[in-house]
Amino acid sequence: MNSKRPIKNSQQTPKKPVKSGLHPRNKHHGRYNIDALVKALPALKSKIILNPKGEKTINFSDADAVLTLNKALLSHHYQVRIWDIPKGYLCPPIPGRADYVHRLADLLNNTDDAINVLDIGTGASCIYPIIGATDYQWHFTASDIDPVSIKVASEIVTHNPHLSGKITPRLQKRADAIFKGIIQEGEYYHLTMCNPPFHKSLQEAQLGSKRKSENLAKNRTKRGSTKINRASPSQADKPTKLNFGGQKAELWCPGGEEAFIKNMARESADFKQQVGWFSTLISKKENVSPMKKTLARLNVAEVKVVEMSQGQKISRFIAWRFN
Repeated sequence: MNSKRPIKNSQQTPKKPVKSGLHPRNKHHGRYNIDALVKALPALKSKIILNPKGEKTINFSDADAVLTLNKALLSHHYQVRIWDIPKGYLCPPIPGRADYVHRLADLLNNTDDAINVLDIGTGASCIYPIIGATDYQWHFTASDIDPVSIKVASEIVTHNPHLSGKITPRLQKRADAIFKGIIQEGEYYHLTMCNPPFHKSLQEAQLGSKRKSENLAKNRTKRGSTKINRASPSQADKPTKLNFGGQKAELWCPGGEEAFIKNMARESADFKQQVGWFSTLISKKENVSPMKKTLARLNVAEVKVVEMSQGQKISRFIAWRFN
C-alpha cells in the first residue's frame, strides 16, 4: 500500500511577501564602509573611485577591483587575511552569499548542537564555508568536482588558522554524482547547500556573460559615465575586464540548473538518514515548480521555498527534509 505523507509547504496560499532586504544577521546592510575596508586591506585604496554623487565606491566592471573588494570584505568581517582565487574562477558577491547562510541557519531552530554542513560545489572561493564557520562556528565539508578548486580552498583554510578544523575540502571524483562519494558512512549533516550550475551549455554561458556586460554598460550610462579615480584619474577611462568568470562546473552542465537540481533531489533520497535539511539555490523561478513535483514523488516530509532580496534582485532557495 502506497501511503504518501502530505508535503508541508511554506509557499501555500496566501503567499507571504518576500522580506525586504538582507537578513537581519547579515553584516552587509547598506553601503560598504569604504574607510573601514581600506583600513582592513590598504590595497583597496588604489581601487577607490567616486560615483556621480561624490560617494566612495569601486568600478564593479573591473575584475581586479571586485576581487580586491572581496579580499577587504573577508578581512574586515570574517578575519580572513589570506584569500585569492585563480584567474577565470567565479568571484562571489559576498552579501548575497551570506544571506543564504543566515536563512539556512533559521531552519535549525537555534539548536546548540555542533552543526555539520555540506557545501556542494564550494568553488575556489570557499565562500559559504568561510561565512558559516566564522559567523556560526559550523563545521563544513566543502566538496567540488574541480581539483583546482579543492586545492585553492585547502590553501585558504591552511593560511587562515581560525578556519582550521572547521572546513574540510573534499574532491568529488564522480562526474555523475552529487552526494555519492562525498557523504561517507557514519557521517551526519544537519544541512546541505549548493549554488548549482546555471546554464545548459558553454554557448549559453557565454551569451549570459555578454548580457551581463551589456547591462553593466547600460547601468553606467544611466548613472552618469564620469567617474573619478582618486588614485589615478586617467585610469577611469581605461577598458576593464568583466568581474564574472567561471569554470565549466561552475557555470554549466548538461540540462542546466533544472536537470542538476532534479538529480540532486533524486540522489538525496539515498541519504535521507544522514541529512537533516537538503537545500539548493534556484536561480530560475520557473524551475521551482518542477523541483517541487520531483520532491513530491520522493515522498519528502517537508518543503520550504525561501525568497531573498538584495536591492531589486530577488533570489531563492528550496529546502527539503525526509524526516
